[in-house]
This record gives sequence, C-alpha cells and structure tokens, in this order.
Amino acid sequence: MGIAIDHPLEALERALNAERRALLEHDVDALLASTADKLAALRRAETATPDSAAAERLFALREFNQANGVLLARRRREVAWALRHIGRVESTGVYDSNGQSGARPQARCLGVG
Repeated sequence: MGIAIDHPLEALERALNAERRALLEHDVDALLASTADKLAALRRAETATPDSAAAERLFALREFNQANGVLLARRRREVAWALRHIGRVESTGVYDSNGQSGARPQARCLGVG
C-alpha cells in the first residue's frame, strides 16, 4: 500500500495546528514533535517549485506561525516567572559580551522623560 505525499504547505499547516494545540494544552512532547514536523515541512516547501496561487496561503501560514510564536513567548515568560518565584533561577541573569552567563545587568535608560 502506497502512502500519498501531501503538499508541503498542507504539511506545514498541519504542523502549525499541532503546535498551537500543544501550546494551549501545555504538552511539551507534542510541542517538540510538532516543531520537528514544522521544520521538515519548511525544508520541503523551500525545495518545492514556487506557485503563484500559494502566495496567499504562505501569507496566512506566516501569520499563523507568528501567532504561535507570540503564544510560545507568553508560555516562556510564565515558566520563567514561576521558576523565579520558587527560587529555581536567578531573576537577573544575563549574558556578557563573550556569551558567558552570570554577568550583572547594567541599568539602561529606555526613554527620555
């Protein structure tokens, strides 16, 4: 029995849906699997012949991916906050100019007031 190979954009959309579901359900294993599927679909899409009809779909998938990125960033902040408040990580950890952790943050002026 042969397995039908779907279009890379269909695989990408399926992976993005799985990623969103994993983020909403706090399912780390599903998130890792969907990310691997997303990267594989992107690699396939990069090698596919460009299709002018796919431009709108690509735009929609890009927006979907960005929305997932926002959700992922929110989850990351929630986890960092929780870890800081139970004393598992230092709240002021930053990297120095050599990429080494443990440097002390410097105050920065972010606006003129």
